[in-house]
Amino acid sequence: MSNILIVDDEKSICEVLLMMLEQHNYVVKYALCGEEAKTIIAKDTFDVIISDIRLPDINGVDLLEYIRRYSPDSDVILITAFASTESAIRALKLGAADYLVKPLDLEEVKITIDRCIEKRKLIHENILLRQSIETKLKLDNIVGSSDSMRKVFDLIKKVSPTHSTILITGESGTGKDLIARAIHQNSLRKGLPFVAVNCGAMPETLLESELFGHMKGSFTGAFATKKGLFEVADTGTLFLDEISEMSLAMQVKLLRVLQDKSIRRVGGTEEIPVDARIIAATNKNLSEAVKQSQFREDLFYRLNVINIEIPPLRKRIEDIPLLAYHFLSRFNDEFGKNITAISKEAMQVMENYSWPGNVRELENSLARAVALTPDNT
Repeated sequence: MSNILIVDDEKSICEVLLMMLEQHNYVVKYALCGEEAKTIIAKDTFDVIISDIRLPDINGVDLLEYIRRYSPDSDVILITAFASTESAIRALKLGAADYLVKPLDLEEVKITIDRCIEKRKLIHENILLRQSIETKLKLDNIVGSSDSMRKVFDLIKKVSPTHSTILITGESGTGKDLIARAIHQNSLRKGLPFVAVNCGAMPETLLESELFGHMKGSFTGAFATKKGLFEVADTGTLFLDEISEMSLAMQVKLLRVLQDKSIRRVGGTEEIPVDARIIAATNKNLSEAVKQSQFREDLFYRLNVINIEIPPLRKRIEDIPLLAYHFLSRFNDEFGKNITAISKEAMQVMENYSWPGNVRELENSLARAVALTPDNT
């Protein structure tokens, strides 16, 4: 359900638009002046803001500049009393998504809002597509025929349709993120957001803001209210990579979210319900971390509902030829090469090596080999 804010000093217009939009399942608020609108924008996020260009206290253009700074993700539709090319160009130059002319046509208002919402959905989908474009999402495209990988595939097929929380374990480079995406792609949440975050890549305060969002002014640099990744992943899947790197203080906050299925933005008081399937991953032994008081036992049991352990490459040597030719084909396309074979000697070297970096190291090695090989072997 998309959030809409209406800003107009004519209360009757606000109430008519509110009734019409709520009938079409929009969540609507309205303000009768610019300052009231600023107060509302500081406390909430809106997909679309409709504002009269003439307000009793401030100009609609000034409000637009405020929105561009403090709620940059909102689409703004300006209302003008005069239909002219000049006013339309001016509104669009200032960053408005569109403009409407009074007296308002309710059907035109709805069509304009629908167009903005549809554009936002397409942009969001394109962002998600770009994030995953280099990752094969279908289970069939995860390469491996060894017994250990077949067991992993069978487990993925069984757990994907459920809503259970999943903990993926395995050494660095084994493809835990690929398994997480495969689970999502084969789940009932397929087509809904898949959001990944590396818990070890950012400090505690930044991670809290990223996961739960923050309110405007809650800390230095918080110029606008921002949704957290739990909200972005709502109805979809949130992948918490390197979960073992999360601080104990953050673990407490994550545990509360998993228990209550709601989040509270940094600096906020409102409880926001969220429904995101949690998939966590780690290259460490969490049981040992619990014993050493480095990871909370209650959170471990919350996450470890279903455990999928990815075997290291050295324990599935029979998959190396399949993976090698898979990467060879891919890098041929990427580099514009036509290498048709891997020599017997090169394959023996690969099969005899321990691959401490696992599949990722093999992938990088094949990329380098394809780039540097002068002939077709």
